[in-house]
Amino acid sequence: MLVLFEKAPAKINLSLDVLSKRDDGYHNVEMIMTTIDLSDRIEFHELKKDRITISLESRFVPSDERNLAYKAAALFKERYGIKAGVHIKIEKNIPVSAGLGGGSSDAAAVLRGLNRLWSMNLSLKELACLGAELGTDVPFCVYGGTGIATGRGENVELLKSAPACWVVLAKPNIGVSSGGVFQQIKLHEIEHPNTEKLMKALGENDFSMICTHLGNALESITMALHPEVRHIKETMMQAGATGTLMSGSGPTVYGLAMQESKAQRIYNGMRGFCEEVFLVRLLG
Repeated sequence: MLVLFEKAPAKINLSLDVLSKRDDGYHNVEMIMTTIDLSDRIEFHELKKDRITISLESRFVPSDERNLAYKAAALFKERYGIKAGVHIKIEKNIPVSAGLGGGSSDAAAVLRGLNRLWSMNLSLKELACLGAELGTDVPFCVYGGTGIATGRGENVELLKSAPACWVVLAKPNIGVSSGGVFQQIKLHEIEHPNTEKLMKALGENDFSMICTHLGNALESITMALHPEVRHIKETMMQAGATGTLMSGSGPTVYGLAMQESKAQRIYNGMRGFCEEVFLVRLLG
């Protein structure tokens, strides 16, 4: 029986801007994202029967058709007329409802994995178009690396990778509803990041300028709803992070550092504030 594996890396937002409200009720966004070395592990087993099954050990993530990985497999099978079955085993390492794109990355990994399992030879662009039907972050997660996503997130342009550095992630023991945060948006009040200057800094591989121009239009909204997010960010800045930002709609805050010794100090300091703290590298 054929068994395949795919890594599903988490992402962080270097910027997240909300540009306008769409007629379909969603928002037009502009997001620069990059993948990090914190990954779920996806395992694929062919089944003789034409069905999809999911297994994982997480009390926070369903293992049925509500799971985004299941939806990705169902969409793939339906779109390409696949009459074969698959069992998908998910080893969760990315925190849930954290703003790190864990569910989206799992779905993207399922699309890539099934493409290999069933020898479909689809391009990443084709898989990303399929992923756009599943969720905002899925198209970017299909590609990975560093990129800018626009529209609802379906338009992805890959960018020069961010400089190799250390990332400290701190997630408070709360969950944040992306939909709830987006409902609170007042477009005339939010602070828009300077995406153009951030892209220029990436192009010039300027770590200091990248840190200066990190920005997230949702950060103030989530902080108003959950003051502990602001406290974590302030603590991380005081601990010496060169740049800090909330990722996605939160609640995870990350700090960047070039030196491992500094990153380790920040990591040690944050462990007193949060149960879930990670010290990883950029993959993008």
